[in-house]
Order: sequence, then C-alpha cells, then structure tokens
Amino acid sequence: MSLERHHPQRLSPYLITDRHKLPPGRDLLETIGEALRGGVRAVQLREKDLTPKEIYDLARKIRSLTKEYDALFFINDRLDIAMAVGADGVHLTTQSIPTEAVREVAGEKVIIGVSTHSIEELLTAKRQGADYVTFSPIFFTPSKAMYGPPKGITALEMACKLAGDLPVIALGGIKKDQVKQVMEAGAAGIAVVSFIISSKDPFKAAKEILSAWRA
Repeated sequence: MSLERHHPQRLSPYLITDRHKLPPGRDLLETIGEALRGGVRAVQLREKDLTPKEIYDLARKIRSLTKEYDALFFINDRLDIAMAVGADGVHLTTQSIPTEAVREVAGEKVIIGVSTHSIEELLTAKRQGADYVTFSPIFFTPSKAMYGPPKGITALEMACKLAGDLPVIALGGIKKDQVKQVMEAGAAGIAVVSFIISSKDPFKAAKEILSAWRA
C-alpha cells in the first residue's frame, strides 16, 4: 500500500483525535462518525494517555467507521496496532523510531506519515521515505505552543516548495476562513483537531472545512 500522491484530496480534511477536547457529554466515536459523514477523508487516532489495549479496542471501532466512509485511517506511533487492525498507516513523531526503520518492518503495507515542525525535520522525513508529513503550527493553537511561535503562511509555502512531490498537510489553528491561504501556499491538505472535535456540531464543522477546501 502506498499513498497516491497525485490524489491529495484523499488526505483532506484530515482529522486528528483528542477526546480531552470534546464538549461535555460528547462521545469520541460519535464525533468521528459525524465528521466522516460531513466529509472528513482521513482520521488519525492520537490518544497518547491510553493503554495499548485501550488504543487497540478504540482503533478497531474507528477502522470500521472509516471503512464505511471509504476514508483513510492512521494510528499515532503504534505500528503494531496499526497492522493488527488493518489501518492504512501509522503517523510518527520526532520521538518515534525512524521512518526508514518502520519501512523495513512494514514494507509497503502501510502509509507512513510524520509530524514535522521545521524545514529540517521535513527534509529528514522526506529523505527517510515518508509518504506524507504534517507541518505545524501554521497559526496559533494552545496544543502546539510547545513548538514555538506559529510558522505562518510564508514558512508553509517554503515547506511545500522544498517538499517537492511529498504531500504536506497543514496543521495548527486552521479555521475555515484561512483554508484559502493554506491552499495557495501549496498544502496538499488541511488537518484539524479542535475545529471539529470541540464543535457542538462536528458534521457541520467538517462540511465547512470540506467546502472551503473545494471552493
């Protein structure tokens, strides 16, 4: 399996989970289902405080949802769980084992994405054979404050240019009104967390991002 780089729409809108950002009374699976119904094309399971068994159990349910909507499914860092549930791929961080090591184990059976927060990290991911990268934070978001000030559109444009045919997914504080700027900078997709997860109407939020992306 490999990512079809000439079809970047398969990666956008790209939803990253964080159940701690859910409104009171909302369920994560219900939210993901509504987001998929609204047009989300890829889901990344990122729940870092769950045990491996909890991630596995949750991943099985999300895999069923994403199959129903013909959407891609990635699991943060856990190649073993990704392969066990038949996920499309794994998403690595700068603290993960190297992309090339994952490729040795998984071959072409999984798509490998990598989180990057600088041009240097992006180029390293490309050199090691990543199938796509996220580049963040583009705009301010509390969850990415640890990575320093927002990169902004100019840095995103440079990242996309240097990435060449490697798809760059823009992440970090992106709202529907900023989608056009991100697209014009060359991003292959838009990734969001709070805009959908924290919404009282994730179906509507997903539709808004999708509409802005297609406009």
